[in-house]
Amino acid sequence: MRPFASTPPRRTTSLTSPTSLSLALAAVLMLVGGLLLALPDRAGARASADSLISQGRPATSSSVEDGTFGPEKAFDGVSTTRWASAEGVDPQWIRVDLGPDATVSRVKLVWEAAHAKAYRVEISSDGTNWTRLATETAGNGGTDDWTGLTGTGRHLRVYGTARGTPYGYSLYTVEVYGTASTTPPPTGAFTVVAAGDIAAQCTASSSSCAHPKTAALAQRIAPSFYLTMGDNQYDDALLSDFRAYYDKSWGALEAKTRPVPGNHETYDPAGSLAGYKAYFGSIAYPQGKPYYSYDHGNWHFVALDSNSFDDPTQIQWLKDDLARTTKGCVAAYFHHPLYSSGGHGNDPVSRPVWKILHAAGTDLVLNGHDHHYERFAPQDADGRATADGIVEIVGGMGGAEPYDIETVQPHSQKRISGTYGVLKLDLTDTTYTWQYVGTDDRVKDSAPTYTCH
Repeated sequence: MRPFASTPPRRTTSLTSPTSLSLALAAVLMLVGGLLLALPDRAGARASADSLISQGRPATSSSVEDGTFGPEKAFDGVSTTRWASAEGVDPQWIRVDLGPDATVSRVKLVWEAAHAKAYRVEISSDGTNWTRLATETAGNGGTDDWTGLTGTGRHLRVYGTARGTPYGYSLYTVEVYGTASTTPPPTGAFTVVAAGDIAAQCTASSSSCAHPKTAALAQRIAPSFYLTMGDNQYDDALLSDFRAYYDKSWGALEAKTRPVPGNHETYDPAGSLAGYKAYFGSIAYPQGKPYYSYDHGNWHFVALDSNSFDDPTQIQWLKDDLARTTKGCVAAYFHHPLYSSGGHGNDPVSRPVWKILHAAGTDLVLNGHDHHYERFAPQDADGRATADGIVEIVGGMGGAEPYDIETVQPHSQKRISGTYGVLKLDLTDTTYTWQYVGTDDRVKDSAPTYTCH
């Protein structure tokens, strides 16, 4: 258990006698008076220029000690709440989205007892390339107030490289001062959690069983809704297996889940997708078919059955559905990825659908099937990198046995195998980004922020 200070630790000076107090007070008054006479314009300029621009802004972190110490607590304006990282691990970071083109002049940090001995304050316009604003190499906790900074960007982070205690990093407050952009901040922000290849035939009674852990992680993130990318239940997706395994973990999220089937859902001896349909009911068949669409904010989501991409009825429905949408951002999800560096590799069954999606300006495609995490740069259905291409994510680490990375495909930007977790997608009316979060609550990968086509 980490030490907890009821109030933030601060550097103090002890004054024990009235004489000492009087002399100290007189000295302080003379010093302040001299400074004010010498620098009247500077004090006034700083007071008018430094506005708090971080409070209530979206925040993320490399990890959390548990769900009660989320990164948003450092930006909520409450002095008694705090962010706390996982214990005993370096490095760790916390960052805040200030909105586009914010100018930063001051950063104030109030540490809990678990403080950083060494850390950097950094700023970035894209969340990937960082510029250093300040460096601490001998931190002793308390309050660190960095003034006179000069930096412009959207994202600011505190990046801890050495802990000052055996525990983790913990901040009561991160206050960023400066000038916010005159560009209106993104609207319609919401979060979605996604995963594929989920329920192996095991339960929480087994410590090696992963899908109860990914379900608990997904629930802690508390998104607007959940997506599954197929192979929800192993091995043959019988209704009895759904009830015995999936229902004991991800079943708690069912009311907010929008699933699609994978190939394992077709193996049911009772008939292809029989157990899947019986378990999910109208949640999986809201439009009477195993493919459907829906809107949230300025996003249009298309849920497809990649087991039947040769069905002309589904293909015509997809074309008509995309032609009807008026939303500014489009995401599609289905089981079989067109591109994958895992054991199954690229699946050409998805290429004709990709061509349709690309022609309609689709931004994002989510898949499972291969049991690893991978993200790709924007590309078209023929594997050519293009700015108006589709970003693909493979997110097949929901609980099934991991697969190794085998043949790295062109435009693959990040691959992780062996670490169970979920995708945390952060969407606005005009942008999207995401993190791959492990079941230990640590962020394993952070993507750039993309603008919708």
